[in-house]
Amino acid sequence: MSIKQRKKDHVSLTTSGEVDYETETGFQQYRFIHNALPEVNVKDISTESDFLGRTFSFPLFISSMTGGYTDAGAVNAIIARFCEDYNLPFGVGSQRIMLEDKEAVSSFSVVREKAPNAFIASNIGGAQLVEGLAKDDMNLLIDSIEADAVIVHLNPLQELMQPEGDRRFKGIESGIDELCSESPVPVIVKETGAGISANVAKRLLDSGVQVIDVAGAGGTSWAKVENERATNKTPDNDFNDWGLPTLECIKQVNALRSDYKFDLIASGGIRSSHDIAKTLCLGANFSASAQPVIKAVINDGYEGLEVLYRSWRKQLITILVLLGCEHVNELNRNHIQSK
Repeated sequence: MSIKQRKKDHVSLTTSGEVDYETETGFQQYRFIHNALPEVNVKDISTESDFLGRTFSFPLFISSMTGGYTDAGAVNAIIARFCEDYNLPFGVGSQRIMLEDKEAVSSFSVVREKAPNAFIASNIGGAQLVEGLAKDDMNLLIDSIEADAVIVHLNPLQELMQPEGDRRFKGIESGIDELCSESPVPVIVKETGAGISANVAKRLLDSGVQVIDVAGAGGTSWAKVENERATNKTPDNDFNDWGLPTLECIKQVNALRSDYKFDLIASGGIRSSHDIAKTLCLGANFSASAQPVIKAVINDGYEGLEVLYRSWRKQLITILVLLGCEHVNELNRNHIQSK
């Protein structure tokens, strides 16, 4: 099956709502501590948040998901225009196909045309770094969208479940180390839903990675996605729920801050501003989400994305008021408690 068809399948399945983890993110373990005497005014609330030295309107990174086929260009264009208008960062889907088919470049380059000032991140799979990334290929990934950062996504579980997936993982760590040394922009490393532990995060930070996106279990199960796609093999459903819950990943990786300086993105099952606020309370700098965004765009275009964003922003403002905070930077462990 072609990469283009595989990308189409991924978007179709992930927006269906039938491939989520049974495992919960872990956010359900906490409740907010209501402040009956908040002493703040709604008009003074700020949802602005800093990430990699830039200030954004809201602590949400629109995660990588799509690219490389005709319809993906239209989806990327909408997301790019939205992020330009609302000052949000986002990452394109895997650009691997660009390295194999130059005709696919346009489905990615459109994002910079639509968003000349937005923060946009390139994306390449860890498996493509096994033998190192040629400098020309690295430049193509970055220059094609004038990227502000490069995302390396780690997805060994997905690859193993995927009939046409990669089976070589030895050498990815050294490839990341080399990329960090050569890249003119910051390197972000993310999982794709099975989570990053403290041990793996430490190795990544030692390589020079500047941002860890934990992408824990609790949202889309990519093992389940690939098993749904399995037309030429027997699905291995025993791995559909494999992974570290997002909450556990945040706790483990955040504990490394005493020894390392880095930005922490919490993703994996982010479905509301209640989730976003809890991740910030637990130590994340930013949150990230893909599935609700792609679903909103596919169903209702730019307007659907606006409705989603305004709903989440209003919800976060309400949460901040009820916690007695004027700014998201004030959120910490003192605002939540175990149930």
